Amino acid sequence: MTTKALAACRRYELLSDGDSVIVALSGGADSVALLHFLISIKELYHLTIFAAHLHHGIRGDEADRDEQFCKILCENYKVRLFTAHRDIPALAAERRQSEELCGREERYSFLQALAQEHRAKIATAHTASDNAETLLMRMTRGSSLRGMSGIPAKRGNIIRPLITCTRAEIEAYCAQHQLDFVTDSSNLTDDYTRNRLRHQVIPLLRSLNPQLESAFTRLSEAAGEASAYLDRQAQSLLSAAKTAYGYDVKPLLQADSAVLKTALIILLRNYHLSPEQKQLDLLLTVLQNGGAVELSKTLTLACGQGQLYAILPAEPVCVPFTVDIHFSLQEKSITATANNSIIENKSLLFRTRQDGDTFYFPKRNINKPLGKALRDAGCPSGLRDSVLCLCEGNTVLWCEPLGYSKQGEIYKATYNLKIAINN
Repeated sequence: MTTKALAACRRYELLSDGDSVIVALSGGADSVALLHFLISIKELYHLTIFAAHLHHGIRGDEADRDEQFCKILCENYKVRLFTAHRDIPALAAERRQSEELCGREERYSFLQALAQEHRAKIATAHTASDNAETLLMRMTRGSSLRGMSGIPAKRGNIIRPLITCTRAEIEAYCAQHQLDFVTDSSNLTDDYTRNRLRHQVIPLLRSLNPQLESAFTRLSEAAGEASAYLDRQAQSLLSAAKTAYGYDVKPLLQADSAVLKTALIILLRNYHLSPEQKQLDLLLTVLQNGGAVELSKTLTLACGQGQLYAILPAEPVCVPFTVDIHFSLQEKSITATANNSIIENKSLLFRTRQDGDTFYFPKRNINKPLGKALRDAGCPSGLRDSVLCLCEGNTVLWCEPLGYSKQGEIYKATYNLKIAINN
């Protein structure tokens, strides 16, 4: 196990000289082996090692036993242990989540808070056996290629030195070094999907291929490489299709289907959504035929005038102008400055479009209703009412997609008016 774990650390660049590492310590064989392994290479990388244990408020006396075991183990190793208690059953009921999901969220929240405080990496004891089980679970649910990438060796500040080691190799390591560990009784039942796969399906598959974990590791690595390639192609597609208001539909529809679907997934993730296949199918239909699809209470994606664009909930905007102003609107940061306080007496407002607004094009010497000016500039109809403007009455001095009007250019020259937007 030591050879494989050390090779993983080097291959995936999990550790750097002088790292601080917090080991997620449950007391089970995997996490005990991980802690022992990291201590054994402590001098090699000049590591500072901590451990963390979260009591989930489940399994009663057994959970108390696990916590006490971790405390004694860390005292023996002279490793500082951080502990915390959570009532996972109560939190899961409150959030309407499974206890498994709630426990995972609370565990990582606890670990990340510690990692930030101590500027440390988080080491978890996920193994090749865990990866095989995860892939099987995702396959039964119809996973995407990204999902088939399995458990990564490194994600952000989380590292998994044992990810290429099997559970059997870890148990052998514990026996070799005479390491005590505790057993979670819930792992012995078939109450959870993962346990049923572990106890019933994995043994059958291993009878067909004794090197099952290695096969699944190769599968997940191949899927990860393919997924990363698709991500790069999709990002390039989105960059090429980007417009002032959204994305040009033509290059999107000309792209390969796999690249387009990946691009749509990336786009939705930018809005903190994890799209289901049904949503992707609806979005593809909208791309091909026009229209709109409501994806959440806060996001609708629409297609019109050859563009795919997002419609977010309209925020009422009425911000009086001052010579130095900063405010936020729909994830945009707006800053405006001027160098003469007289401008404050001009009753200028930042607001959205209203009936009667006009825009005077400075170079063309043409005055148009703002709605018509926006339409001619290619602004989709669904976005025109949310466009931000700086106005004096119904006269638009500046408009987000159009820039300064003829009157706005005068203000710009006279008062050094400057307006900037950062997305």
